[in-house]
Amino acid sequence: MANDGPVEHGYPHLETVRAAITALYKRLSYDTIQTFASSVVPADVAFCDTDDLHLGAQRVAHELVRHYRLPDARLVVGFREMRHAANVELTAGPEYFVELNDRFRTHRRDIGAALAHEVMHVYLHRLDLSFPGVRDNEILTDTATTYLGAGWLLLDAFREDGASSQKLGYLTPEEFGYVLAKRALLFGEDPSVWFTSAQAYTAYVKGMELARRDGQQPPLTAAGWAGRRRYARDRRHAPAGPPQPGVRYAFSPDGGGRLRVSFPCPTCHQRIRVPVRGRVRARCALCRSVLECDT
Repeated sequence: MANDGPVEHGYPHLETVRAAITALYKRLSYDTIQTFASSVVPADVAFCDTDDLHLGAQRVAHELVRHYRLPDARLVVGFREMRHAANVELTAGPEYFVELNDRFRTHRRDIGAALAHEVMHVYLHRLDLSFPGVRDNEILTDTATTYLGAGWLLLDAFREDGASSQKLGYLTPEEFGYVLAKRALLFGEDPSVWFTSAQAYTAYVKGMELARRDGQQPPLTAAGWAGRRRYARDRRHAPAGPPQPGVRYAFSPDGGGRLRVSFPCPTCHQRIRVPVRGRVRARCALCRSVLECDT
């Protein structure tokens, strides 16, 4: 939790974020991901200053348990002084103890954001899905929280001005915006109407720009002129050397000596391999996206 300290910006964890989206599709399947088409809505996690602190926190936790479809999980929420925003004790269940930073006693509007992350820890624990190392595992948790419909709360908790700052989670604001944009493009959802933070909206717009560029890379037909020209040049020299810096496609011969190109799916980032033979329609086996390519 960045509390009146510097907030990191940009995309330093982008490859881990993309790997996390792929891991979600592999572990959950396309059909399960589709069941999360509706996000948590503000009314379900609203928390005003007149609400009882503990009863309100329990109510919000229950709503997030319901959203993640963990009906047999029970969360007991408490508060104490700590360095991080929150912590959950991962056990066999069905009861889990969540501790929130004492700061949330007076910053109740962000309790839903903190709990969204901690309940996702429980969800991933039950799935037995994790990344090695604390940092990457927390990035996986933030990414899953956002992609499955509750992470807009974490981005909305980001506030920054000349005198103070606050950010929850391990992703940068722009990375939260990127994952939220990937979700929005998948489900046709506009989460920006729920933001109360102007800084969150700005980060979302920047993330959307990057998310759209994923679908505009060669060999996809939506690629721009410069990308297509570079692709054509690289194709002429393939597969003589390694992929050039800054490109995500790679050429290689198949068993019969014919050239193929591999590239990441713009939806789930699973790599797809297709023959180099002009116009090709590819279907991602993992997320079922149909991609128009000019190879």
